[in-house]
Amino acid sequence: MSRATLAIIGGGLVGASLALALQAGAKARGWRIVLIEPFAPGDSYQPSYDARSSALSFGTRQIYQRLGLWTSISERAEAIRQIHVSDQGHFGTARLKAEQEGVPALGYVVENAWLGQCLWQGLDRSVVSWHCPAEVTAMQPLADGYRLTLNDGSHLECDLAVLADGGRSGLREQLGITVRQRPYDQSAIIANVSTSAAHGGQAFERFTEQGPMALLPLPEHRSALVWTRKGMDAQRLLELSDQAFLRELQGVFGYRLGALRHVGARQLYPLLLVEAEEQVRPHLAVVGNAAHALHPIAGQGFNLSMRDVQALAEALLGSAATPGDFATLQAYRERQRADQALTVGFSDQVTHLFSTSDPWVAAGRNLGLLGLDLLPPAKRWFARQAMGLGTRTGLQG
Repeated sequence: MSRATLAIIGGGLVGASLALALQAGAKARGWRIVLIEPFAPGDSYQPSYDARSSALSFGTRQIYQRLGLWTSISERAEAIRQIHVSDQGHFGTARLKAEQEGVPALGYVVENAWLGQCLWQGLDRSVVSWHCPAEVTAMQPLADGYRLTLNDGSHLECDLAVLADGGRSGLREQLGITVRQRPYDQSAIIANVSTSAAHGGQAFERFTEQGPMALLPLPEHRSALVWTRKGMDAQRLLELSDQAFLRELQGVFGYRLGALRHVGARQLYPLLLVEAEEQVRPHLAVVGNAAHALHPIAGQGFNLSMRDVQALAEALLGSAATPGDFATLQAYRERQRADQALTVGFSDQVTHLFSTSDPWVAAGRNLGLLGLDLLPPAKRWFARQAMGLGTRTGLQG
């Protein structure tokens, strides 16, 4: 039976980033890391109009810079130089600008396929090995780690198992890790759109009584749309013809980017806040969407996961104990507790605040947007949260 120091279950963006954050220190310590992933990465990047994207905060850029990956990622990263926040039918607006914050960009939008390709190519195969395509079907706790059963019947033992297998983690449920869930009674329509006017690096957050929407800049005059609507209304929009969908979207978003000319394939995702009650156990850590899945409108979910990855890597590489030591994992959890609570709360409250039709709440939030635009300290705090700079961004090892 083979044994690894760390087994990362889920080789997606979060799992692969954790392997990258650990690999230099792991090589120096003689650790063996195994990534277990059901979907094999492609041999090469294939551009697609409909590719899904992620918004990377400026803090996440700093993490990837320290890992030596930003040069390759940036080849297809579109900079967010300004964020325009507005409330449909009301006068309150706020504008966040990179130049006012002293940074080259507030964040970046990157196609997931390109980001994944950059991460996989950055892995040191002398330290990180793949089990792919493969799935873990069972996990058995041992005194000194975990025994994993794979879908081909083979077994792997490890000092530390890391669950990074997504928000619908079956292994999390199998291990009896309960979750707190809060349905939003909303679904997100995800699609890419083309506009007649260049976006110029602008991202738009627009709040409506039916739910918030965001348009994020992409290369080639495209923008990534995240449009949240309630219940059956989201399904109705999904089933409209392209022309009817664009007309309705234009009526809600307006003409800040001129005419909306083309929409790609639309996908629908029911939204709910999910938080795992336990993120660490002896020889076990839970990260990524398996630990916390947030509303996408504030773009904070992946960036929070990257700060978790950074903190977990620092904790493991900074400890003299064997990976899997419970005290080390508890210290990591305590370090991230405040950041997670702040980010989850920020995302949740923004979603609730801007999804209500109550006229008194609407009046208050518009005054808040005006105040945000007029009060530099409040605006700077908001901008730092959006950039993922509310916490320390150093990385050891």
